[in-house]
Amino acid sequence: MRKSRKKYAEDLGIRINNQIYADEVRVLTDDGENLGVMSTTEALKKAQSFGLDLVEVSGKSRPAIAKITDYGKHKYELKRKTREAKQKQKTVETKTVQVKVGTGEGDLMVKAKNISKWLKEGHRIKLELFLRGRIKYAEKDFLQERMERVLHFVSEPYTIADGPKKSPKGLTAILEKATKKQIQKMQELEEAGEKKAPQ
Repeated sequence: MRKSRKKYAEDLGIRINNQIYADEVRVLTDDGENLGVMSTTEALKKAQSFGLDLVEVSGKSRPAIAKITDYGKHKYELKRKTREAKQKQKTVETKTVQVKVGTGEGDLMVKAKNISKWLKEGHRIKLELFLRGRIKYAEKDFLQERMERVLHFVSEPYTIADGPKKSPKGLTAILEKATKKQIQKMQELEEAGEKKAPQ
Protein backbone atom coordinates (compact mmCIF):
# COMPACT_ATOMS: atom_id res chain seq x y z
CA MET A 1 0.00 0.00 0.00
CA ARG A 2 1.44 3.34 -1.06
CA LYS A 3 1.81 6.10 1.51
CA SER A 4 -0.05 9.35 1.00
CA ARG A 5 1.87 12.59 0.52
CA LYS A 6 0.72 13.65 3.97
CA LYS A 7 2.02 10.42 5.54
CA TYR A 8 5.37 10.79 3.78
CA ALA A 9 5.70 14.31 5.11
CA GLU A 10 4.90 13.17 8.65
CA ASP A 11 7.51 10.42 8.40
CA LEU A 12 10.16 12.94 7.36
CA GLY A 13 9.12 15.43 10.04
CA ILE A 14 7.97 17.96 7.43
CA ARG A 15 4.79 20.03 7.57
CA ILE A 16 3.11 20.82 4.27
CA ASN A 17 0.02 22.80 3.24
CA ASN A 18 -2.70 22.58 5.95
CA GLN A 19 -0.26 20.92 8.40
CA ILE A 20 1.56 24.24 8.84
CA TYR A 21 0.18 25.75 12.03
CA ALA A 22 2.11 29.06 12.05
CA ASP A 23 -0.19 32.05 11.54
CA GLU A 24 2.21 33.68 9.11
CA VAL A 25 5.22 32.61 7.09
CA ARG A 26 8.06 34.09 5.08
CA VAL A 27 7.57 32.65 1.60
CA LEU A 28 10.35 31.60 -0.75
CA THR A 29 10.16 30.16 -4.23
CA ASP A 30 12.19 27.31 -5.73
CA ASP A 31 14.40 29.94 -7.35
CA GLY A 32 15.17 31.49 -3.96
CA GLU A 33 12.98 34.55 -4.53
CA ASN A 34 11.70 36.04 -1.28
CA LEU A 35 7.98 36.84 -1.62
CA GLY A 36 7.89 38.38 1.85
CA VAL A 37 5.85 37.64 4.97
CA MET A 38 2.18 36.78 4.59
CA SER A 39 -0.50 34.83 6.35
CA THR A 40 -0.24 31.07 5.97
CA THR A 41 -3.71 31.04 4.39
CA GLU A 42 -2.61 33.55 1.75
CA ALA A 43 0.64 31.65 1.14
CA LEU A 44 -1.26 28.39 0.71
CA LYS A 45 -3.62 29.99 -1.83
CA LYS A 46 -0.63 31.33 -3.75
CA ALA A 47 0.98 27.87 -3.80
CA GLN A 48 -2.27 26.29 -4.99
CA SER A 49 -2.60 28.87 -7.76
CA PHE A 50 0.72 27.56 -9.14
CA GLY A 51 -0.37 23.95 -8.70
CA LEU A 52 2.35 23.50 -6.08
CA ASP A 53 2.67 22.83 -2.35
CA LEU A 54 3.55 25.04 0.58
CA VAL A 55 6.38 23.28 2.43
CA GLU A 56 7.66 24.47 5.81
CA VAL A 57 11.46 24.51 5.70
CA SER A 58 12.16 26.20 9.05
CA GLY A 59 9.43 26.10 11.67
CA LYS A 60 11.74 27.47 14.38
CA SER A 61 12.36 30.76 12.58
CA ARG A 62 10.23 33.77 13.45
CA PRO A 63 8.31 34.04 11.27
CA ALA A 64 8.45 30.45 10.05
CA ILE A 65 9.92 29.96 6.58
CA ALA A 66 7.98 28.09 3.91
CA LYS A 67 8.73 27.34 0.29
CA ILE A 68 6.35 27.13 -2.64
CA THR A 69 7.53 23.99 -4.39
CA ASP A 70 6.60 20.57 -5.70
CA TYR A 71 6.62 18.45 -2.55
CA GLY A 72 7.59 15.32 -4.51
CA LYS A 73 10.66 17.13 -5.82
CA HIS A 74 11.43 18.56 -2.38
CA LYS A 75 11.22 15.10 -0.79
CA TYR A 76 13.54 13.65 -3.45
CA GLU A 77 16.13 16.39 -2.84
CA LEU A 78 16.03 15.78 0.92
CA LYS A 79 16.55 12.05 0.46
CA ARG A 80 19.37 12.66 -2.02
CA LYS A 81 21.19 15.02 0.36
CA THR A 82 20.74 12.57 3.25
CA ARG A 83 22.10 9.72 1.12
CA GLU A 84 25.11 11.79 0.01
CA ALA A 85 25.82 12.82 3.60
CA LYS A 86 25.83 9.17 4.70
CA GLN A 87 28.19 8.25 1.87
CA LYS A 88 30.61 10.96 2.97
CA GLN A 89 30.61 9.67 6.53
CA LYS A 90 33.49 7.26 7.02
CA THR A 91 33.64 4.70 9.76
CA VAL A 92 36.88 5.23 11.65
CA GLU A 93 38.58 1.94 12.43
CA THR A 94 41.71 1.17 14.42
CA LYS A 95 44.11 -0.76 12.22
CA THR A 96 46.81 -2.79 13.95
CA VAL A 97 50.30 -2.99 12.46
CA GLN A 98 52.92 -5.17 14.12
CA VAL A 99 56.66 -4.94 13.62
CA LYS A 100 59.55 -6.75 15.28
CA VAL A 101 62.97 -5.54 16.33
CA GLY A 102 64.54 -7.46 13.46
CA THR A 103 62.00 -6.66 10.72
CA GLY A 104 63.86 -5.93 7.48
CA GLU A 105 63.71 -2.60 5.66
CA GLY A 106 61.69 -4.02 2.76
CA ASP A 107 58.97 -5.29 5.10
CA LEU A 108 59.03 -2.00 7.02
CA MET A 109 58.39 -0.09 3.78
CA VAL A 110 55.40 -2.32 2.96
CA LYS A 111 53.95 -1.82 6.44
CA ALA A 112 54.59 1.94 6.22
CA LYS A 113 52.77 2.04 2.88
CA ASN A 114 49.72 0.42 4.51
CA ILE A 115 49.92 2.82 7.45
CA SER A 116 50.03 5.79 5.06
CA LYS A 117 47.04 4.46 3.11
CA TRP A 118 44.94 3.92 6.25
CA LEU A 119 45.86 7.29 7.73
CA LYS A 120 44.81 8.97 4.47
CA GLU A 121 41.44 7.19 4.76
CA GLY A 122 41.05 8.66 8.27
CA HIS A 123 41.70 5.52 10.31
CA ARG A 124 43.68 5.27 13.55
CA ILE A 125 46.75 3.06 13.63
CA LYS A 126 47.80 0.89 16.55
CA LEU A 127 51.50 0.32 15.95
CA GLU A 128 52.94 -2.53 17.99
CA LEU A 129 56.61 -3.35 18.39
CA PHE A 130 56.40 -7.05 19.23
CA LEU A 131 58.97 -8.14 21.80
CA ARG A 132 59.90 -11.60 23.01
CA GLY A 133 62.44 -12.99 25.40
CA ARG A 134 65.12 -10.79 26.92
CA ILE A 135 64.57 -8.00 24.39
CA LYS A 136 61.48 -7.07 26.44
CA TYR A 137 63.81 -5.67 29.08
CA ALA A 138 65.83 -3.49 26.69
CA GLU A 139 66.00 0.25 27.27
CA LYS A 140 62.84 2.10 26.18
CA ASP A 141 64.92 4.53 24.07
CA PHE A 142 66.33 1.60 22.07
CA LEU A 143 62.87 0.10 21.57
CA GLN A 144 61.44 3.46 20.56
CA GLU A 145 64.23 3.85 18.00
CA ARG A 146 63.27 0.43 16.59
CA MET A 147 59.66 1.58 16.28
CA GLU A 148 60.69 4.81 14.58
CA ARG A 149 62.32 2.78 11.79
CA VAL A 150 58.87 2.10 10.31
CA LEU A 151 57.59 5.62 11.04
CA HIS A 152 60.46 7.00 8.96
CA PHE A 153 58.82 5.55 5.83
CA VAL A 154 55.27 6.80 6.56
CA SER A 155 54.42 9.38 3.88
CA GLU A 156 51.12 10.67 5.30
CA PRO A 157 51.40 13.40 7.99
CA TYR A 158 50.45 11.93 11.38
CA THR A 159 50.43 12.66 15.08
CA ILE A 160 51.07 10.24 17.93
CA ALA A 161 47.83 10.32 19.92
CA ASP A 162 49.08 7.94 22.61
CA GLY A 163 52.40 6.39 23.53
CA PRO A 164 54.81 4.94 22.78
CA LYS A 165 54.29 2.95 25.95
CA LYS A 166 54.84 -0.55 27.25
CA SER A 167 52.08 -3.06 26.53
CA PRO A 168 51.64 -6.81 27.07
CA LYS A 169 53.08 -7.47 23.60
CA GLY A 170 55.89 -4.94 23.79
CA LEU A 171 55.71 -1.27 22.86
CA THR A 172 52.56 0.38 21.47
CA ALA A 173 51.77 3.76 19.91
CA ILE A 174 48.51 5.12 18.49
CA LEU A 175 48.78 7.19 15.32
CA GLU A 176 46.19 9.54 13.88
CA LYS A 177 46.06 11.56 10.67
CA ALA A 178 47.36 15.06 11.28
CA THR A 179 44.88 17.90 10.90
CA LYS A 180 45.59 20.88 8.63
CA LYS A 181 46.37 22.98 11.69
CA GLN A 182 48.82 20.37 13.01
CA ILE A 183 50.50 20.08 9.60
CA GLN A 184 50.91 23.86 9.45
CA LYS A 185 52.48 23.86 12.93
CA MET A 186 54.89 21.06 11.90
CA GLN A 187 55.94 23.06 8.84
CA GLU A 188 56.51 26.17 10.96
CA LEU A 189 58.68 24.20 13.40
CA GLU A 190 60.68 22.70 10.52
CA GLU A 191 61.23 26.15 9.01
CA ALA A 192 62.26 27.54 12.38
CA GLY A 193 64.73 24.67 12.79
CA GLU A 194 66.24 25.32 9.35
CA LYS A 195 66.72 28.99 10.16
CA LYS A 196 68.55 28.10 13.40
CA ALA A 197 70.75 25.46 11.74
CA PRO A 198 74.39 26.54 11.28
CA GLN A 199 75.37 27.59 7.77
